[in-house]
Amino acid sequence: MATPIRVLLVDDQELVRTGVRLVLRREAGIEVVGEAGDGVEALEALEELAVDVVVMDVRMPRMDGIEATRRITANDGPRVLVLTTFDLDEYVFGAIRAGASGFLLKDTAPRPFADAIRTVHAGDSVLAPSTTRRLIAHFLPRVSGSGKVPAARAALLSKREQEILAEIATGQSNAEIAARMFLSEGTVRTHVSHILTKLDLRDRVQAVVFAFENGLTRLG
Repeated sequence: MATPIRVLLVDDQELVRTGVRLVLRREAGIEVVGEAGDGVEALEALEELAVDVVVMDVRMPRMDGIEATRRITANDGPRVLVLTTFDLDEYVFGAIRAGASGFLLKDTAPRPFADAIRTVHAGDSVLAPSTTRRLIAHFLPRVSGSGKVPAARAALLSKREQEILAEIATGQSNAEIAARMFLSEGTVRTHVSHILTKLDLRDRVQAVVFAFENGLTRLG
């Protein structure tokens, strides 16, 4: 059998951790190997445990999820999936900028939640296109650039890759980009992979943030 995905749960509410643990216990191929009540405990746990995915709350005492995520990803640690009560929450956006691979709400159904863990573990991100658009619209005044493409960065991408990055930044899925640009979905996936590699980004969540922070695109 394949090695299960090892998960660390980080939340200051024990009841929430218990509920998540019970949900994941019913999912094949996922194992909760540890729990932590804040960011400090999470970093300590990661020194002792082999973890693939950290399910991270945002608002916690001592060290919040943003700082914990920043430290975990800076050390090339496991991937982080933020699980929060707040939808358009500035703390969540901060966690994504810190390197989280996406976020979900705590009212997410059990199966999509488990699938999100698998997706993050596989190296992709979890940020629904509709959620991406709402998040960007909310924070655009604070993170959008001048609208001019930095020459050094532009030189890294082909014209087609710049076009696809612009679509990613408006929350389009691969299927939607393929339909809009008359390409196959496989071709779009290849372009997305090249974009992430050239810009040294972990996933499409970071690509969205990068695009707006560097003025590569803005909402029309």
